[in-house]
Amino acid sequence: MLISDVMTANPQVAKPSDTVTDVARRMTHLDAGSIPIVENGRILGIITDRDIVLRVVGERRSFDTGVDEVMSTDVQTCREDAPITDVLFQMTDKQVRRILIVDAADRLTGIVSLGDVAQEASASKAGAVLEDISEAPANN
Repeated sequence: MLISDVMTANPQVAKPSDTVTDVARRMTHLDAGSIPIVENGRILGIITDRDIVLRVVGERRSFDTGVDEVMSTDVQTCREDAPITDVLFQMTDKQVRRILIVDAADRLTGIVSLGDVAQEASASKAGAVLEDISEAPANN
């Protein structure tokens, strides 16, 4: 099975100039824990609910701060034709819970979380990956 079979296609994105407040409201509306930051079709980063807590609330920044100041820039991507098992290995290797899915031109086409993959992967493999990832410090 390919990652494109389980990804969330055409995810909502934010611009780097959007404020934390705008993005947090969008996350609430979408019931999402992250939103990719894209400008002119190029992925610049991703902002997660954890980024907001640590880099905005924890550092007592204004909620009017631009997301470009608090987003995670070390973003993992994979091609939409990648097998799910390859994505599981990438998540484990890079210790991430989310991966952005791109086409051959590196344009964002989707996003996948560990939960998305776990629903489709074998319970034992997903459980082992979740355990490995949960033991490591979170990146995004």
